[in-house]
Amino acid sequence: MLLVEDEVLISMMIEDAMIERGFEVYTATNADDALQVLEDGTPVDVLFTDINIDGEVDGTKLARLARAMRPELGVVYASGTQGSVPDAVPGSNFVPKPYAAADVCAMLASLKAGNA
Repeated sequence: MLLVEDEVLISMMIEDAMIERGFEVYTATNADDALQVLEDGTPVDVLFTDINIDGEVDGTKLARLARAMRPELGVVYASGTQGSVPDAVPGSNFVPKPYAAADVCAMLASLKAGNA
């Protein structure tokens, strides 16, 4: 699981919930760091990214770049300012903020199982 969230408290909250539910979690606060995780060959099967992240590349573009690198990658977007993702990669999911960590983890587990 690759978690990309630039808000520290939100990142810590969802990361803790993911770890408690058995996910192996890698975190990044921006697209550059996230792409580096993928380039390093880190075993990631799902990208969970906020749409509005710091840097020149937002979560939507990050997902497209990540999918180009790993076509089988599951993608879940999150946003507190958008109700949908117009340029979403095919087969992706969307979670509006604020979200319940348990609900997100259930969705991620289902998505991960589909990628297995």
